[in-house]
Amino acid sequence: MIDVAAGVLGDAQGRVLLMQRLPGTHLAGLWEFPGGKFEPGENAAQALTRELHEELGIATRGLDSVISLPWRYPEKTIRLHALRVTAWEGEPRAREGHPLRWVPIDEIDPGAMPPADRPILAALRLPRHYAISPAGSDDAAVLAWLQTQQPGDSLIQLRLPERGRAALRALIQAALDTMPWLRNRLLLNHDIELAREFGIGLHLRASQLREWRQRPVPENVWAGASCHDRDELDRAAEIGADFATLSPVRATPSHPHAAPLGWDCFATLVAEARLPVYALGGVRVDDLGRAREIGAQGVAGISAFARA
Repeated sequence: MIDVAAGVLGDAQGRVLLMQRLPGTHLAGLWEFPGGKFEPGENAAQALTRELHEELGIATRGLDSVISLPWRYPEKTIRLHALRVTAWEGEPRAREGHPLRWVPIDEIDPGAMPPADRPILAALRLPRHYAISPAGSDDAAVLAWLQTQQPGDSLIQLRLPERGRAALRALIQAALDTMPWLRNRLLLNHDIELAREFGIGLHLRASQLREWRQRPVPENVWAGASCHDRDELDRAAEIGADFATLSPVRATPSHPHAAPLGWDCFATLVAEARLPVYALGGVRVDDLGRAREIGAQGVAGISAFARA
């Protein structure tokens, strides 16, 4: 496995720097986050600092981990370590002939990037929290709960298995009418047809992962998946899900018969995942720091986000 470091440089306008791969190289013409291979004895921070100086002429002064993931190309297998460059000195310029451009993060086309860079883009766009609606609530309670979720603070999943489709349709319409900001943050659990109808995100059950060869919703909405082991995480990545939840980390009353993974097993599974992963199951909001330290995108939960 080849270790590769990738750097995310952002500006005050919300743009990030992309570099185009040169003709004659692997994946020539695609746009990627700048960086390169480790040299012997280097860690990710050291490799990225050296590469950005060589490629862009800048001196890094601050780095923060984004995601680390393995990726298997037909030609080679890599582990891509993405780090956000929080501070640097100098003006980025192409020292090795690579075309450069600053692009608003929401306007980047994943299809114009190498496959291994696309999960980095998802990780940059995803928030740290993923709130799941409490079960057994009536419409008024669900709408009140949604009102407590701050715009931009988290992704939100509507998981209301007791609702019929007509009732769920009316609830979603009411939520979108009163809270337009929800459209870019809301995912519907398992109901593909209704998610497509409203043009909102979809969260697939683990059982649904076996039914699809590609993501069942467009690229412009979120697609998540419930996973419990390595095979399901692999399947979620293969069909093009943007992220997964991995559960249960701890014992939880909602699934009393499910054996908890524990943080060590969770960390091992996340290290081999090819997409961002949220920790779910007995997890609290204040577990975010621990989850991030072992590679998770963030934390997800029901009771943890029950603010109403």
